[in-house]
Amino acid sequence: MATYQLRCEMLVPLPIGELFSVFENPYNLIKITPPWLHFRVTNSEPVAMRKGAEIHYTFKMKGLPMKWTTHVTEYEKPFCFVDEQFAGPYTLWRHRHTFTQTAQGVLVKDAVDYILPMGPLGRIAQPIVKHDLMAIFNYRQQALAQLWNGAKITAPVITLL
Repeated sequence: MATYQLRCEMLVPLPIGELFSVFENPYNLIKITPPWLHFRVTNSEPVAMRKGAEIHYTFKMKGLPMKWTTHVTEYEKPFCFVDEQFAGPYTLWRHRHTFTQTAQGVLVKDAVDYILPMGPLGRIAQPIVKHDLMAIFNYRQQALAQLWNGAKITAPVITLL
């Protein structure tokens, strides 16, 4: 199975604790996810971010309704957290968020490792998936840059590992 990685980063002129608190709140994902995905957090109780937290989502991809469940598998406030798909459209989805204080602000890095389902059919679908993920993460980077005027962003990149 082919493993792909999406990477992007941004430099935000805020203190690390303040910035981390925005990213660790799963309800803020709604604000930085493209509206065409109709993305919603569907947990019946508020999510307290911590190692072991389980988060349920619904969204639409290409008009098809989807459900997604992730587990927080690593959590080291205010430096990193990892959410991994427990149930959803991918064979593997592991999203590592890291936060590093620098003299210019906080360097925020995203690294998403993913494997598509269905073997050879997944590889055939990869150009479409790549296009969609690039659009989603470009939107996200732009939304975050607007939220933090002065943030410097890099465009997402997807590579085969």
